[in-house]
Amino acid sequence: MELMISTFTLAIAAAISIIIAQAVDKVSVNYVSMLVGIIIGLIPFLNSQVASFDSEIFMELIVAPLLFFEGQKTRIHNIGRRIKEIIGLTVIMVLLALIISGFSIYLFTSISLPLAFIIGSISTPTDATASEAVTNGLRMPRRVTSSLKAESLFNDASGIILLNMSLLWFANGYINYGQTIHDFFVSSLGGAVLGFAVAWIIIIFRQSLIRSRFNSLNAQNLIYILTPLALYALAEDLHVSGIIAVVVAGLLHNAESQQSLLLNSRQIHMGRDLQNLISDIFNSMVFIILGLMMVRISRNKLFNGDLAKWILVGFIVYLANLLVRYVYGRLVIRYDRRESTVFSLGGIHGAVTLALALTISANFLGTKNYNLVIMSEAVLIILSMLVPTIVFQFILPHEVSDEEAHIVMEKIRNEMVKRALISVHKMYLPKRVKRHVIYTLLNQKRVVKTREYMRVLLKTIDQPNLTKSEQYLQRLAFFRAFAIEREYLEMIGQKESKYRTYILSLYNDVLLAESLIIESDDE
Repeated sequence: MELMISTFTLAIAAAISIIIAQAVDKVSVNYVSMLVGIIIGLIPFLNSQVASFDSEIFMELIVAPLLFFEGQKTRIHNIGRRIKEIIGLTVIMVLLALIISGFSIYLFTSISLPLAFIIGSISTPTDATASEAVTNGLRMPRRVTSSLKAESLFNDASGIILLNMSLLWFANGYINYGQTIHDFFVSSLGGAVLGFAVAWIIIIFRQSLIRSRFNSLNAQNLIYILTPLALYALAEDLHVSGIIAVVVAGLLHNAESQQSLLLNSRQIHMGRDLQNLISDIFNSMVFIILGLMMVRISRNKLFNGDLAKWILVGFIVYLANLLVRYVYGRLVIRYDRRESTVFSLGGIHGAVTLALALTISANFLGTKNYNLVIMSEAVLIILSMLVPTIVFQFILPHEVSDEEAHIVMEKIRNEMVKRALISVHKMYLPKRVKRHVIYTLLNQKRVVKTREYMRVLLKTIDQPNLTKSEQYLQRLAFFRAFAIEREYLEMIGQKESKYRTYILSLYNDVLLAESLIIESDDE
């Protein structure tokens, strides 16, 4: 019951955060979610509705699906041809970042070297989902975007292995290099092999199901949703990287979807909708939890020496990571200055960084050290989002703003519907059929007010259903109207190339509306 109440509270908070972010479109949903989490933490009743954090549940139920879906957005071919770069980013650069940040914390503070390396290892994973939030509306260099995405998919396993090494160092007083290297290869390669094997089996099963009379769209989607959860749990039980396993499975599912667009279009379309829905909600939950944890840990501690230390350590880790990333971009990947700057700032931290920090037991580190780790990593996460949000506005070219696009798209939408209405008016249709089609098309323009909509809704409750012939004529009218709308969008899309993404989105809405008319359940 406690888990259910916590999940419900976080889900409602995530929905509120997303709605607010839509209303204030210049502020990322991550910042809004963090603020909502802080508010929940400050209100005793709401705070009590969220149970104490469980890192295993967090990793399996939130992080694993997020990384699985992120892997599905990437073509496996692109990973294969960049494998050397990925190894460099996720092994060599991660080790350099750990060494520089660990020794920097040790030199500039009174923190022990093992504890400094614990903080440094947690700071190594980056978050592709969080990166998109700070680059929205900006044109990123293509090479840098590819590197950041590949890095964020695979560096989580490195962070986990290095954290385990640092924890053993903290407990035993020495580093077991042989065990660390062994664990790294077993965990990474084992996770990759397991992810590929399980995904391959699932794909064979699903493809066989599609080609049989036993195929079920709902069963297919259930298998799809459960895949990252089951795979991550299996990988962790076998002591290999669950993170790598779900990422590799996601990559393989991407290849499957590319080959099944026309074979299994319904499931793929619904799967993408589920992917977007779950990703948005879970990503918002991550930052709500971060805001909540910040309040719980910092309560009654803001006006003593701990706060200054948390901020100092967070700054040191962030600056150390920036330096390593910039130098690595310049010397190894051979970026120019601007690309290296974007690459260094583009290493955004989010879900995995928070999850790694919260996997550590307060009893193991001691309460003071535990609070230091959590809050310094929170400072790192905030800085990694806040700094590029500001800097990128000055160094990256801007895409079309949402406000400008909204104005233009409203004009396009109005003209599109106007042409459809003209075509309907020219058709011979029974009066009530024509009236219903015209009213529905006006709804497309969003000019029908809520009060008018409710009035018409109440009026139509008691009206008799359309006859079979009227239903047929209504469908013909809609098909003709939608054909006119699509022709207009195709024409305007060739002229207005900078709004093409928005036009394609509107085109997709028209196609979805047409599919609903085809599957109308009036009869």
